[in-house]
Amino acid sequence: MKKMLWVGLLALAFGLVAAQAQTDKKDDAAKAKPAAKEVAVIKTSAGEMVIGFWPDVAPKTVENFKKLAKAGFYDGTAFHRIVKGFMIQGGDPNTKDPAKEAAYGTGGPGYQIKAEFNDRKHELGVISMARSRDPDSAGSQFFICLGDAPFLNGKYTAFGKLIKGQDVLLKIGDTPVGPSPSGENSRPLQRVSLESIKIVPADSIK
Repeated sequence: MKKMLWVGLLALAFGLVAAQAQTDKKDDAAKAKPAAKEVAVIKTSAGEMVIGFWPDVAPKTVENFKKLAKAGFYDGTAFHRIVKGFMIQGGDPNTKDPAKEAAYGTGGPGYQIKAEFNDRKHELGVISMARSRDPDSAGSQFFICLGDAPFLNGKYTAFGKLIKGQDVLLKIGDTPVGPSPSGENSRPLQRVSLESIKIVPADSIK
């Protein structure tokens, strides 16, 4: 009887150890599992666009864009620079106030991020960070390409690409423009609002 009891206790102990091992494996698997991929839903006055990110080549840039979007930084801004066949530019907080039009293109989040130049090509639908002459001067402003722009490759931080809403992008690209304060023919003659940018799970997009 004692021997049977001892064998039973051993079996129970081994069973508990095995169960704990399985639990540990599940916990380890959960920790190792990558976070669900996220995309950006950009709602504009011309419709919606969806951007997929490239964290493998520009992780800090992607994280900065997501952080600003989640904080509502971009909500209520506008695309202040449109060059047909080239790109549309937005992300300047000054564009929330029409009275600050003279300062459009100069605003940012109050800090700058380091460039993450990579080998991704600037082509139709690619989103990249706008900057001044200093490579590490990007902050919140970004642009989305309306066509191939090989002269930007390796010089601006491309960090994602349009996966939905190309018709909206091209529609914005066809917005009538006039001379900007610098003389460039890129100032939209009608406001193209960037109503919001939402960061959502990729599998929520149909």
